[in-house]
Amino acid sequence: MEIREYRQTDEIGWVRCRVLAFLDTAYFDNVLQRKESYENPSIELVAVRDGQIIGLLDVEYEQVERSVCSRGEGLGGMIWHIAVHPDYRRQGIGEKLLQEAVNRAIPLGLNRFEAWTRDNPWVQKWYEKMDFETVESYYHLYFDGKEGEGIISTSVPKLNVVHSFAHYTGDNIDQFRGTNQRIHECVCFEKYFHA
Repeated sequence: MEIREYRQTDEIGWVRCRVLAFLDTAYFDNVLQRKESYENPSIELVAVRDGQIIGLLDVEYEQVERSVCSRGEGLGGMIWHIAVHPDYRRQGIGEKLLQEAVNRAIPLGLNRFEAWTRDNPWVQKWYEKMDFETVESYYHLYFDGKEGEGIISTSVPKLNVVHSFAHYTGDNIDQFRGTNQRIHECVCFEKYFHA
């Protein structure tokens, strides 16, 4: 296996790897058709075996404090994507991608990574194993059809909201339980680099 910088010619393999890696997570419907590009500098890595992308990691990083990350002191990097193809999980690929990103981040003057993920216990345990700490959370809410009536509305005539997605930052999540909408806790993990 080789870990190297992402190349434009990797895009199809990157998208395929990400889609397959996310299918059995709470982000199963967060499908991208193209690889994202970033406004700020980034560390974009892929793990390749036999010409196939089997892992990926994208970190957009700050040159001005809090221009990318939501919290913390000093310059940080936001992990937007980290994924390992399901056929290659539990082989240390994610850890190797993360370590390579840390090795590249320190000389750039970064002191930490931030990552947000939903409430998959196995994903959260991986972040904890990699020495990330939970620092805050909020909720992602999905409403379908009548579930959103009285909650989601529009002032546009003849426009009916059929599906909606919302962020909830309050502390009364129970008011939304008991209906069919999806509720996910979105958790912020933070890892400070040790010298």
